[in-house]
Amino acid sequence: MKIGIVLYPTFGGSGIVATELGKALAKKGHEIHFISYNQPVRLDHFDPNIRYHEVRPFHYPLFDYQPYELALTSKLVDVVRYEELDVLHVHYAIPHASAAYFAKQILKTHGIDVPFITTLHGTDITLVGKHPAFEPVITFSINESDAVTVVSQSLKDDTYKHFAIENGIEVIHNFVEHSLYHREESSEDTARRKELAPNGERIVCHISNFRKVKRVEDVVKIFRLIRDKIPAKLILAGDGPERFKIEQMCKEFQVCDDVEMVGNVQSASEIHCISDLFILPSETESFGLAALEALASGVPVISSDAGGLPEVNKNGYSGFLSKVGNVEEMAKNALSILASDETLAQFKEQAYEHSLKFSLNNILPQYEAIYERLIKEK
Repeated sequence: MKIGIVLYPTFGGSGIVATELGKALAKKGHEIHFISYNQPVRLDHFDPNIRYHEVRPFHYPLFDYQPYELALTSKLVDVVRYEELDVLHVHYAIPHASAAYFAKQILKTHGIDVPFITTLHGTDITLVGKHPAFEPVITFSINESDAVTVVSQSLKDDTYKHFAIENGIEVIHNFVEHSLYHREESSEDTARRKELAPNGERIVCHISNFRKVKRVEDVVKIFRLIRDKIPAKLILAGDGPERFKIEQMCKEFQVCDDVEMVGNVQSASEIHCISDLFILPSETESFGLAALEALASGVPVISSDAGGLPEVNKNGYSGFLSKVGNVEEMAKNALSILASDETLAQFKEQAYEHSLKFSLNNILPQYEAIYERLIKEK
């Protein structure tokens, strides 16, 4: 199959999932065409079955804002026509779904009928999509999609709750390619761990885009409570608007010597491979890909019970769930895992075992089945 994948090329979860999906499809022999305004950050290796098409908005003094949706629509028409694509898969509704719809209508005038599947990832529904400026377009685009998928049952429920959706929605969870994560420390990993925690301290980590919704302040609060009881270090990976506030909190709590802020990382596994625990106390998570990446590395997760996280983090098995903002309980649960080597080893094994439910081998055929169905029906 020739598949066009429209995505945001950033470190966000939707872009990562879309990129890894395309790479996996390419390995199976499908011809994949990524379409975006920049090369996706995870598209870092050459593959003869992968093409990248850049969307270049038109700069003109009349426009206070670049008409990206129009540029994307035109690019989709161009790529579908000249690359003879069989199907389009757009990730994140705004503005990808509406651009795909408009492109489909234009292509019909050329005698081409290309189906498109829309995958909803979260904030395109729970935050941005509900804004009155976008809601009518989002509702229309979802209803006009040839197929719609969401990354969790929680997001499916939210979509039906907040939008007048008449279309069917299928749940296909996010996934990880387990070969990209390793549970056993290499000699290099051991050296890095020894450098960070020279006295055998437990290593706790958090990875996010440092937005308010991630509640990174809670991470620091939880860590302080952990460090009050046992020797520990904290790795904060990522960057964003809350970073300065977090730096100030570390100074206020006098934990700066035990906190490493490493900025954005290309691969989460380079952090997880030397970590004992992952903390994700988010206000909301439509799925929780960051938590799944930790589990795939055999790192148990302390998280809130918001959104789709209970579908990813099995309470009492792969880690623990708590109500949003309950930092005391999260710290208590963290200490129950970290207190003994035996308990930590057990949770690490259970974390990995639970992550296998979301393996690429389980998820990829579900998308392929949808592509094949849409192509057959057109």
